[in-house]
Amino acid sequence: MPPGLWERHLCSWGLLLWLSIGSAGDAPSTPQKMCTDFQNVNLLQGTNLKVQFLLFTPLDPSCGQLVQENSDIQNSGFNATLGTKLLIHGFRALGTKPSWIDQFIGTLLRAANANVIAVDWVYGSTGVYFSAVGNVVKLGLEISRFLRKLLELGVPESSIHIIGVSLGAHVGGVVGHLYKGQLGRITGLDPAGPEYTKASLEERLDPGDALFVEAVHTDADNLGIRIPVGHVDYFVNGGQDQPGCPTFIHAGYSYLICDHMRAVHLYISALENSCPFVAFPCVNYKAFLAGQCLDCFNPFLLSCPRIGLMEQSSVKIEPLPKEVKVFLLTTAQAPYCVHHSLVEFYLQKPRNKDTLISITFLSSNVTSLAKITIPRQELQGKGVIAHANPQCQINQVKLKFHSSHRVWRKDRTTIVGKFCTAPLPVNDNKKMVCFPEPVTLQASVTVSFDLKITCV
Repeated sequence: MPPGLWERHLCSWGLLLWLSIGSAGDAPSTPQKMCTDFQNVNLLQGTNLKVQFLLFTPLDPSCGQLVQENSDIQNSGFNATLGTKLLIHGFRALGTKPSWIDQFIGTLLRAANANVIAVDWVYGSTGVYFSAVGNVVKLGLEISRFLRKLLELGVPESSIHIIGVSLGAHVGGVVGHLYKGQLGRITGLDPAGPEYTKASLEERLDPGDALFVEAVHTDADNLGIRIPVGHVDYFVNGGQDQPGCPTFIHAGYSYLICDHMRAVHLYISALENSCPFVAFPCVNYKAFLAGQCLDCFNPFLLSCPRIGLMEQSSVKIEPLPKEVKVFLLTTAQAPYCVHHSLVEFYLQKPRNKDTLISITFLSSNVTSLAKITIPRQELQGKGVIAHANPQCQINQVKLKFHSSHRVWRKDRTTIVGKFCTAPLPVNDNKKMVCFPEPVTLQASVTVSFDLKITCV
């Protein structure tokens, strides 16, 4: 090779070497943070746990840092002075990452300045449901050992909040039991029902598992548990058959899981805080709809519980009552929230048969309907109606007195009475608004009235 060409080659290699290492002595490179995602599992690979603990922080809400050992936690963005929230998914039939988990983590980090640790146990939750159930206690032990590492860093037990979905709720119960009920909070989102309705307290979520335990029930007649398991148990729309979910099996997979997963999406909406999910203690759902439970005096001393991150769900009494059923209604689509109102109709004189009246609220092309029954020989009927907007935004009320279904001739029966409404909770009668004049209703005829309530 000619001498000039050889020199040029040496010069080129020297330039490349200089570009590749830069001025390493002057500015050391910053190590790249590694992000880890959830595992995906072949159906034949299931049952082994292979748990991953993924840390998400407010500084980087989309990057899950794998934190298995003490050194991982100390070298991560974990902040021991903040609260810590553990998110535990449930059974994964197909071995895939939960479709809702990224949105849940992002919303949770926006709602709370906290460490969020997602527990990935896709391996142990895949395949046959009963195999996943068999892994619940094992997973609870692994999480318990992991939490011990956090406590060694100075994290108080009372600052730990476990949010468990379906089977994950009972995993949270096992962990709480191992910590003798001293963890701060456990939230169960439609805790799993199969294999757990008759399980012992050590095996499932119960009020003794944390300082405050709550559960949101949306599929109590199928995949969710039908019994109360917390200090406060929200039975949304009665705890089953959620509005907007398919009612026929032809819808396939959505038919199976829509009600069950509604608890997750309701909680995400509650974290976004678009409107309050207020619930009311009552003996059962039928009594709630009939307007028999209009305040939260018993047992909550007027502090109505709310789904979300408020301290003890806004329940302020001590000691906390256990396994109190509370009820609320929702809409069919996100953000799901409604404003509950009492509606009443007072007859001027009693009738010898039951009187059925439909009541419709209208505002901005949104309608909501409730039906009330006035029993024979009684004067008053009442019920609860749920509307997407507050009362002061309702423009019209429609009333319809239902006929007695006379086939051979038109029913011309009329009734006269007074209509009243009030937003829930009704702690006194000052919020009650009544039409100034008596209302006359003819059978099968809908009558419209303007409703004018001032917004405060």
